[in-house]
Amino acid sequence: MEVILKEDIPNVGKMGEVVRVRDGYARNYLLPRGLVLVANKRNLKTYEHQKRVVESQKSRVQNQANTLSEKLAQVALVIRARAGEEGRLFGSVTNMDIEKALKAQGLEVERRKIHLAEPIKALGDYEVPVRLTAEVQANIKVSVVPAEEK
Repeated sequence: MEVILKEDIPNVGKMGEVVRVRDGYARNYLLPRGLVLVANKRNLKTYEHQKRVVESQKSRVQNQANTLSEKLAQVALVIRARAGEEGRLFGSVTNMDIEKALKAQGLEVERRKIHLAEPIKALGDYEVPVRLTAEVQANIKVSVVPAEEK
């Protein structure tokens, strides 16, 4: 039986491929779980249309990520934090703090996309990676400076 794969299936194929599988495997396992569609003319036409729509959405998101990446590459954030004698912070700078600083400069980035291996706990300059999509990553320059004492 020929089927269209709705998602990647190990040892069978990748999403979107039309593959031939045994009838029992398709009827008893793949179809009840919604992993495949029967490859008839109607389903092939519908699936091709959905594939084109998804590709156009993906290219639009990719273009937006590229433009945001170019903007982020030019950004240099300065975050003020209270620090002790040896440059150690009272607390830490997290991805939430970086998100707020970016928002103050007019750039909207979700904090889940800001990847800090661990929170920043000392004064200094840091390169912080921001993964916008699976293929697009930007680096932000973050300077942590001591806050003015009152």
